[in-house]
Parts: sequence; structure tokens; C-alpha cells
Amino acid sequence: MSAQPFPAAPALSLTEVAGELLTRHPDAVIVSTCGFTSRELFNAADRPENFYLVGSMGMAAPIALGVALARPGRTVIALDGDGSLLMNLGVLPLIAASDAELLHVVVDNGMHESTGGQHTVQRSDFVALALASGYRDAARVEDGAALRAVRLTTGEGPVLLHALTAPRTGGPGRRVTHTPQEIVQRVHGALNPPVAAAPAA
Repeated sequence: MSAQPFPAAPALSLTEVAGELLTRHPDAVIVSTCGFTSRELFNAADRPENFYLVGSMGMAAPIALGVALARPGRTVIALDGDGSLLMNLGVLPLIAASDAELLHVVVDNGMHESTGGQHTVQRSDFVALALASGYRDAARVEDGAALRAVRLTTGEGPVLLHALTAPRTGGPGRRVTHTPQEIVQRVHGALNPPVAAAPAA
């Protein structure tokens, strides 16, 4: 369980977390929570494997769980926020019980940044919560070096990465330009690539 105190000023950003995930898992399906998190992912690399949730707070982890169960062996990442996960903490034991191969990343800046920076109810130890719920492994990172060094493998059940981040200093970037229907179609295509026709005899 995580017992370290929370830093007063984390030296990590959402931009760094999104970039590291895309670099380390270029073929992963990433389900990103609503608001600035999806905008960050969209601006970092708009790709068919990105499932941007528009207005669906608290649902990144449940949807990512469904994708992971439907496509075992495929790398699936839930890119969650602290406020989003706190809205739906009951998903943790559900994911743990599934034994899904899921990487659950919680980007935690201690606030609802997308709606004006209101503080979340409290700074929560998501590593302890995940392990108590039955996740196979969990770790917390607070800076870029720790983020690049951490290794969590999903081959034998869900794991959680708690990334403590600072509030952003720049703008949130462009909004996601795809409609919800287009987002679903793109992800569906990424999960179900066309089968090449057999050559004629």
C-alpha cells in the first residue's frame, strides 16, 4: 500500500502522462475520461484507437473494462481522472473481479479542472484503494523520471497507475472535433479491422 505523503507541488503534467502512454503503447486502445483529459489525448495524437468520452464523467474505467473483456490480449488503457474515478469508485472491485488485462491510469491533479478548478472531495490514495479492491498491482508516480521508470504489466489481471500531476499552465488545446457517433465508428474499426479477401484459385 502507498504510504508516502502527497507532494505539495507535483512535477508531472497530463501532457507527459499522455505522451508516455502513446510512446509505450502505440497500438493500445485508450478510453479517456471527459473534459481536458480527452482534449489532451486528442491534441497529442488523434488516432482511431482513442475512445474519447464526451460528457460521460465516471465512465472511462467501465467502458475500458468492456473493451478489455471483449478483446482479450489487446492492450487497453483507461485514462481516468481523480474526480471522474471518485464519482464511480464502485468500479474498482468490479474491474478487480474481472481479471481483465487492463491498465487503469488515474491522472490526479486534486481538482475538477475542466469545470473551473474546484477541489475534489479529498486527495485520495488510489494505489491503496486499487490494491484493497483486488487489483494485481498498483504504483504511484510524481515526476517524469518515475513515470518513465515504472513498469506495470497487465498479463495476469488489472493494474493501476496513480499519476500525481500539477494543474496545467497553458490552455487545454482544441476540443475533440469528432461526433460521439464518429468516435464509436472509429474505435469499432480499430477493433475489427477488415479481413483480407482470399486470393482467387
